[in-house]
Amino acid sequence: MTIERINPPELARPSGFSHATAAADCRLVFLAGQTGMDAEGRIVEGGLVAQFERALTNLLTALRAAGGEPGDLTELTIYIVDVDSYRASAREIGKVWRRLAGAHYPAMAGIGVDRLWDAEALVEIKGTAAVSAAR
Repeated sequence: MTIERINPPELARPSGFSHATAAADCRLVFLAGQTGMDAEGRIVEGGLVAQFERALTNLLTALRAAGGEPGDLTELTIYIVDVDSYRASAREIGKVWRRLAGAHYPAMAGIGVDRLWDAEALVEIKGTAAVSAAR
């Protein structure tokens, strides 16, 4: 299975995402939106970066349970309650991403929303992965 990250020179250089991804010879895994909810069903304390870390950890836990790994992610949508705060925390969020998911970035979208299902949640991440059928 191969995942190709496509970043045409005609588009601005991406930072923290790929413009497109393509996968071949794989099984698609659709990952439900994950927030900063702990195993007891409570949103973690510590603000946006802590919630992003927990949400990404939750997403990667689901991905691993499906036989995948972070490099298999092909697309993510990040729903953000406070876009300005998210942008201000971009360096810290990037460090969390690299520590948990590595240096490869899927196609991504960040979308500002008024609120999420859990009123305390500041961020929610959903995605798709292309997992090798041989795993």
